[in-house]
Amino acid sequence: MKKEKVAKNTKPLEKIIETKPESPLLQWYIAQTYSGYENIVKEDLLRRVDSIGINDLVANVLSPKEVYYETRSDGKKTAKERKIYPGYIFIQMIITDRSWFVVKNTPRITGFLGSSGVGSKPVPLSEKDINPVLLKMGIINKPNYDHLLGKKVEIISGSFANQQGQVSIIDNDREKMIVEVDLFGRSTPVEISFNDFKEMS
Repeated sequence: MKKEKVAKNTKPLEKIIETKPESPLLQWYIAQTYSGYENIVKEDLLRRVDSIGINDLVANVLSPKEVYYETRSDGKKTAKERKIYPGYIFIQMIITDRSWFVVKNTPRITGFLGSSGVGSKPVPLSEKDINPVLLKMGIINKPNYDHLLGKKVEIISGSFANQQGQVSIIDNDREKMIVEVDLFGRSTPVEISFNDFKEMS
């Protein structure tokens, strides 16, 4: 059988945990598990959360998967599923002493990415890091910024941080936009990603 790869745009998990979101409420974390046991760990954790009654603290547990296609010897394609991050599950939770104790003591959870030592709590994922995973699984929809065409935005990162300009082009497929920034008295087009701006009121 010939396997066809699905184009993946996934970062290594070590690179995902770089920034800390500011919201103190529900946030996403990555727990390490034994490879091949992701679904069992997910179900065990959900059962524990339900029986202990902390559903308000642990909202979601995911074992991210993607669909790929295999071509059989008779030429037919069959859809199959595979894990995107073997050995890891994603947990959306509010970290309290109670929720932390329940999650870290779930059988076959061996640790957390972004946890700096024994007993220390892990670093949550930023929206920028978790959204591609949620998009790939169909849990959230791709943002559409067409409404910003012709409006002013402020660039918040990169070489042009703190510059303001008018949006002239939006490319939803590439998740990029062109902002016309005034540099030295001339309008200069600057390409930025959807993560690099904030709307101006």
